[in-house]
Amino acid sequence: MKEFLMKLWTTLKRPATKISLGTLTLGGFIAGVIFWGGFNTALEVTNTEKFCISCHSMRDNVYPELQHTVHWSNTSGVRATCPDCHVPHNWTDKIARKMQASKEVYAQIFGVIGTREKFLDKRLELAQHEWARFTANGSAECKTCHKYESMQIENMRPAARLQMAQAAERDQSCIDCHKGIAHELPAEMDSTGGMLGKLISMSHSTSYDKDKPVYSVNFLEMYVDKELTTDGGVLEPATKVTVIDDSKEAIRVSITGWRKMKGFGRVIYEDFGLNIASAALSKAVAQSDTDVRTFETKEDDLTGLTWQRVEVDLWAKKANFLDNIDPVWTEAKQAYDTNCSLCHTQPDVAHFDANTWPGMFDGMMGFVNFDQATQSLVLKYLQKHSSTFAEH
Repeated sequence: MKEFLMKLWTTLKRPATKISLGTLTLGGFIAGVIFWGGFNTALEVTNTEKFCISCHSMRDNVYPELQHTVHWSNTSGVRATCPDCHVPHNWTDKIARKMQASKEVYAQIFGVIGTREKFLDKRLELAQHEWARFTANGSAECKTCHKYESMQIENMRPAARLQMAQAAERDQSCIDCHKGIAHELPAEMDSTGGMLGKLISMSHSTSYDKDKPVYSVNFLEMYVDKELTTDGGVLEPATKVTVIDDSKEAIRVSITGWRKMKGFGRVIYEDFGLNIASAALSKAVAQSDTDVRTFETKEDDLTGLTWQRVEVDLWAKKANFLDNIDPVWTEAKQAYDTNCSLCHTQPDVAHFDANTWPGMFDGMMGFVNFDQATQSLVLKYLQKHSSTFAEH
């Protein structure tokens, strides 16, 4: 035994050129296991909520905001922590994000956001960086839990059902619509001056005379019956309808337009070939021969799609309608001029046609704080004042 130990000690003291390949391989393997284990342990420590809020700038600013949202407390009892949303779940992107985070460590050490005032000054910039990451990866972290294919979209409220069905069809990034879902939005983003509230307040004096046009100022739930019990669909903001009947609390309105002859034909557009949405019918109403009156069909030369002219009469509550569209355009123009010049000189409204504006407008929405109704009102303003209508 003594002789064996002496030989082993002599072997270990030899220069590396004399050590066998097997010994080098074994030593490298053991060192690699120790390093990898230590690396992953350190990595996982940085992927905990405890680590995230160890910096007072996070603990005192964004963490309290999270505790007032559905991601913190909800009926299912499932809680999303900081790394669930802000650290990529696959290994390669996780490492890239950790390397990127070195700038944040620098900012913390040197007090770039060391006070509440400094944090608020940088909040918009910080938010835009994170929104850009979510946009680039399609909100991959969100979709770890929230999968379109698992959603029961038919059980959502009509307005949500309309938006979510369209988002699922495009596999849309969650952040496009859900900024502010877990944290407060930067104050600089909202310069609308309460546009929607103003329009709703004005709607309280609207008269609903028979055969007169009125204009919606919000997403409005539509019904088949005047008791407002059977879902008929959703009326889009800034849509013109004609009053044909009324009861004490509700009005029956006529919606006219065109729909694309594909799927169930649920979306009614303002005119042939124009993607200016007026309403989204429920599946039952869209397929009903009695509820929907159909007329001529035409083929769109640009897309090859067949369109059909339709009319439908539905009921809605006597609320959120104006008898004049001008206040809507005035408020929407101000919101566009004010908000969309924060980062650049916004294009002239007539620079694009009605079908180009939706794509352009979507790209702008990452930099402003518009609710869904305000977005729709401003977009409708842009479309209705686009080159499509300026040429006539």
